[in-house]
Amino acid sequence: MIQKSYQASENRYNGVMQYKRAGRSGIILPRISLGLWQNFGAETPFAKSREIILHAFDKGIVSFDLANNYGVPYGSAEETLGRLMRSDLHPYRDELFIATKAGYDMWDGPYGNWGSRKYLIASLNQSLRRMNLDYVDVFYIHRYDPETPLQETLQALVDIVRQGKALYVGISRWGKDALSYAVDYLEAHDTPCLLFQNRLNIFDQSVITDGLLDFTESNGLGFMAFSTLAEGLLTGKYIDGIPHGSRADKGSHLTKNHITPEIIAKVKKLGIIAAERGESLAQMSAAWVLSQRGVTSIIAGCSATSQLDESISALDSPAFTKEQLEQINSAIK
Repeated sequence: MIQKSYQASENRYNGVMQYKRAGRSGIILPRISLGLWQNFGAETPFAKSREIILHAFDKGIVSFDLANNYGVPYGSAEETLGRLMRSDLHPYRDELFIATKAGYDMWDGPYGNWGSRKYLIASLNQSLRRMNLDYVDVFYIHRYDPETPLQETLQALVDIVRQGKALYVGISRWGKDALSYAVDYLEAHDTPCLLFQNRLNIFDQSVITDGLLDFTESNGLGFMAFSTLAEGLLTGKYIDGIPHGSRADKGSHLTKNHITPEIIAKVKKLGIIAAERGESLAQMSAAWVLSQRGVTSIIAGCSATSQLDESISALDSPAFTKEQLEQINSAIK
């Protein structure tokens, strides 16, 4: 099959996508970003990944979220994007906001994990080669390392920006005390933290209750929310059982043990509230995250363009009434 030459839609910035400034920075991001954690590695046919990524760009999604260990095998999601950069997206590089991360296990031995300077710089060099990029727009430390001195990790981020390998730096999944130290350190070294990334969904509101979301907003950081649909729980797909090929069926992060009768009962209650609002459970769940003050963008994962379009449709969801918010909180108790 001959692959048609790609030309981006002339209507990609016609108002379908909404954008929001990331904290107090000059960066404006789409409210929906595309996450390449699952379904974009070598386990997925390239044509399918290409269809979704180019569809996202045609819809005004310019923000793509990756990490060194995304895909099966590790690194293959970055390779997918790199192949697209060669074949389709190279003319549009300056319109794209591409993020990658390092911090989890990537290769064997003592230098392929955690937060050392050696690992972070080596990993980013590898990521750039896989993605066929000269630089990424933001480079994240993917998780907190309790053993490596924070100064070593943070200075590596500073030097990565100074070397021109990343334009901005971000932090993922750190606690508030460590994040506060990082914000001060990076600011003092003229490399302010642009983005903080963490899980946020109707079932998991810990970044709100722990004060992390308020902290990022008050300190001028953008907030990127992931797992907004609780890895599929908040789509309603598990109400009648576990579909073959679903995340729970594969048993990676979401397992069959998570699909309890209590959880399904809560999902059904939430589905009723969504129906009363005239939308799907997935739409309502995404809209709920987008409505949280301080959230810049949600990182949407998908395995089909229709799923991505459903996330985009959340931008047109009606505002939540006080009664609806109370109903949602009551449903998950």
